[in-house]
Amino acid sequence: MKNPAINSSFCVSKFTWIVAILAALLGASLPQAAMALPVFARQTGQNCMACHAGGQFPELTSYGRMFKMTGYTIGARTIPFSVMGVVSNSQVADTTKSDDPGADFQKNKQTIFATGSLFLAGKVTDNIGAFTQFTYDPYATQGPDGQFHGHSNADNMDLRYADRFIDEKRDLIFGVSVNNNPSVSDPWNTAAAWMQYVPVPSPTSSQFVDGATPYPGFAAGGNIAGVTAYAYLNRSIYAELGGYSTSRGLFSFMSAGLDNASTTKLRGVNPYWRLAWNHEWGPHSLMVGTSGMMAQIYDNPLDTSDPSTIHHTTDLNLDAQYQYLLDPHSVTAQFVYSHNRHRYPDSLANQPAAFVDATGNALANTNAVDTTNIERAKLTYVYQARYGGSLALFNQTGSTNTANQTSGYDPVTMTITSSDPNATALSTRVGGNLSGNPATRGLTLEAFWMPIQNVRLGAQYTAYSLFNGASANYDGFGRNARDNNTLFFYLWAAF
Repeated sequence: MKNPAINSSFCVSKFTWIVAILAALLGASLPQAAMALPVFARQTGQNCMACHAGGQFPELTSYGRMFKMTGYTIGARTIPFSVMGVVSNSQVADTTKSDDPGADFQKNKQTIFATGSLFLAGKVTDNIGAFTQFTYDPYATQGPDGQFHGHSNADNMDLRYADRFIDEKRDLIFGVSVNNNPSVSDPWNTAAAWMQYVPVPSPTSSQFVDGATPYPGFAAGGNIAGVTAYAYLNRSIYAELGGYSTSRGLFSFMSAGLDNASTTKLRGVNPYWRLAWNHEWGPHSLMVGTSGMMAQIYDNPLDTSDPSTIHHTTDLNLDAQYQYLLDPHSVTAQFVYSHNRHRYPDSLANQPAAFVDATGNALANTNAVDTTNIERAKLTYVYQARYGGSLALFNQTGSTNTANQTSGYDPVTMTITSSDPNATALSTRVGGNLSGNPATRGLTLEAFWMPIQNVRLGAQYTAYSLFNGASANYDGFGRNARDNNTLFFYLWAAF
């Protein structure tokens, strides 16, 4: 795997000085006992490190997992609000191979307030608790005049009832979660909802940062409505089973802020399952597990009258996590393998391709079924809950499908063009796919510093050896995978 040197244009920017000054001021002005998500810290009276590995939020320790599985109810009720914000700066290696760099790489090398969240969370009763997040994106949409417009909507939501029974032979936790994102209820950070943690800014300069690389996920997405029941026996066997459907009626708050056209519409109840084995000894813990979901998704959210327009998807995941937590060291190793099978509606399967080959011959018709595989591994080390670094590897493979081909030879002009007004099939630069194959591979190096436990200053460098099925000329306009290498700075804080 290639690891190209950082482009010389990635020199120390004004952003580095800005965040360093901000972090220093925060470190000088706030007490060192500050916590990661203050609403839970106030409730439990625990230091951030009790719940988060090396203080690195949101990655959970064994105690943090117990706190979550017992319904966020440990401790006393307190003020249930917290806020979170991210300031970031993205720098793409090459922005020249573009018709419109201003549109393809919005805010490149500019420091922005990327996102902000409000949390309403904590203990309600001895058996009921909640974690709810509402997020504001200042760059959610862009008008014809080029001006960005902010928007807020419901993010992760997890409302729980839980109880625990302990005797000489048994330690059993069981509960019910009402949530809006498959696996958001999961206590391990290899879960699809949690393995990617640094929020991704909306401007297109951030389209290649680590958070936008291939991650395991469920085709149904989020902002849907689900109910799952779970049990954790003797701190060893964890099982969860439930179902998800469209967020409507009583559960419409789970997609609050999204219009009808932006809300996933599911047919019926779609099953979700999770099974994991966990073992803890001394400062060590090891989990090996599996999860999955089957979903029926309407192609057009505004028209759910025709069952022939349904996408049928199956997601299967295998995951493992190892932790070593003994002050001043924290080590976490994670691995996930994800397999997705996607059967298209009849109206989208076996259709003529939009492009032709270099000699003008038709390409193969679109597939009826696609499969995608994602492998992701990450190793993180934190010293004194203050200094940390990580190495992440990602690899996505899958079936080639002309439906995924967004660049190619136009049947009229017999050229690959993105601007010819006479063309019938325009190609896409930068994000285009000439091969129709999803193969993407690379790595991310990260270093971070936590001057206090609820502020993290970090830098990530993401390097690609494959992108959209090729290492070179993947979009048909000469753009190479390494051109997408990105340096990403962030300042992330919660209060």
